[in-house]
Amino acid sequence: MGTDKLRSLEDFSLADLESIRLVLRGDSVIDWRRLNFRNEEEINGFLLSHELDPEVAEDCERMDFVKAEAIAYLRRHFAFPIPKPVEEASVAELLMVASGKGHRQVCACTILKCMHIIHHLQGRELLFTLPLSDQQVFQLVEEKVYRVVGQMLAGGFPIAEFVGGRKAKDSLYTKLLSKQETVAAQIYDKLRFRIVTRHFKDILPIIHYLSRHLFPFNYAIPGESINSMLDFGQFCRNHPHLKPMLQEMQIGRDADITPSDNKFSADNYRVIHFVVDLPVRLPNRILSRGPRGTDSLGNIVFVICEFQVIDQETEAQNEVGDASHASYKERQKRAVMRRLQLGIESVPPPPPKPDRQAVRMPTLPPPPRMPAMKAPSTKGSKKR
Repeated sequence: MGTDKLRSLEDFSLADLESIRLVLRGDSVIDWRRLNFRNEEEINGFLLSHELDPEVAEDCERMDFVKAEAIAYLRRHFAFPIPKPVEEASVAELLMVASGKGHRQVCACTILKCMHIIHHLQGRELLFTLPLSDQQVFQLVEEKVYRVVGQMLAGGFPIAEFVGGRKAKDSLYTKLLSKQETVAAQIYDKLRFRIVTRHFKDILPIIHYLSRHLFPFNYAIPGESINSMLDFGQFCRNHPHLKPMLQEMQIGRDADITPSDNKFSADNYRVIHFVVDLPVRLPNRILSRGPRGTDSLGNIVFVICEFQVIDQETEAQNEVGDASHASYKERQKRAVMRRLQLGIESVPPPPPKPDRQAVRMPTLPPPPRMPAMKAPSTKGSKKR
C-alpha cells in the first residue's frame, strides 16, 4: 500500500466530505441514496481500502461472487428488476453508475448496499469459523494499523503523537461493572488507537487519509461516533471551498455535534471518537486451517477497533480538572465500588446528557496556536 500525500481541505471532493461526515456522525451508508465518485482512481482507492484489488483476478472473482449473491437476494425477496447493463457491470463500474443519475443509478446503489451487508456477514462468519484467538487477530490488526500510521509519520504528516494498544483486563472488568446493560460482546475498545494532530485544521485531512488507507468509511459502526469538538456544518461554512458542497450533501440527522453519552465523562471533555469494523486480509497459512466450505467466505475478516483523533491544544485542555483522565477513572471506580457493595439502585443517576440530535456547539474560534510538539509515542492509551 503506497503512501499518498495528505489531501488538503482545498482539494476535498464531495465524496471526501460525505465520507468524513458519516464517520463523524456515526450514520449508516445504507441510508445513502447515491455515491459521488468522480473517476476510476477514486473507485480503485475505495476498493483497496476494503483490501480488494481490482487488478487481482482473485479479488475480482470475490467481488463478482458477492454481487451475484446480492442480485439473487433482491430477486428472491423483492422481485427487484435490474437492467442487464447493471447486472453485467463489474463492481468498479457499478460504483461509477451509483455516482450518476436515473433508474440505473438507483439499481446500482441498491445492489451495492446489499453487497455491503453480505460481504460483512461473510467476513464475520469466516472469523468465527477459523481457529483464531483474539490475540492472533489483534496482532494482524496492529500490524496493519502500525504500518499505515508508520508510513504517515515517515512521510512527515502533521501527527504529534500516536498511541495504540489493547485494553487491559482490569479496565475491561471495570467497564463492564460500571455499565448496567453492557456485555462483553459489546466492548468496542479492546483495540484502540489515538492520533493527536498538530493543529485543529489537520483533523479532517487525517480522518480522510485513514478512511482511504486503513478502513473504508462505510464500515464505521453506526451510532458509535462521538464528536464533541467540531461542528461540521459550521466548519464547512467557514471554508470557501467546502461551503458550496453543503448544499449537495445527502440529508442526515440535523445535529453535527454528537456528544458522549458516557455518564462518567465531564461536560467539558472534548474528543472525536469513532468505531470501525476494520477489514483484515488473512494470509494463506491461516486460511488453510479452515474447515471445508470456508472458501466461499473469501479471505477478509472484520475486527472492531476504536479510534480517537484530537489536536494537541484540545488534548491539553482535556487533562485539566474534571475533564482529565484521572478524574474520569476516579468517578468510574467510585460508581463501581458503590454498585458492588449496595447494588445499582444505590448509584445516583447521572445528570441528563444533551440530546445527541439537537446539540450545536458555539462558534468555534480560529485554530489554536500550536503548543510545543511531543514526540510520537506508543505508550498506554487514555481511552474512555
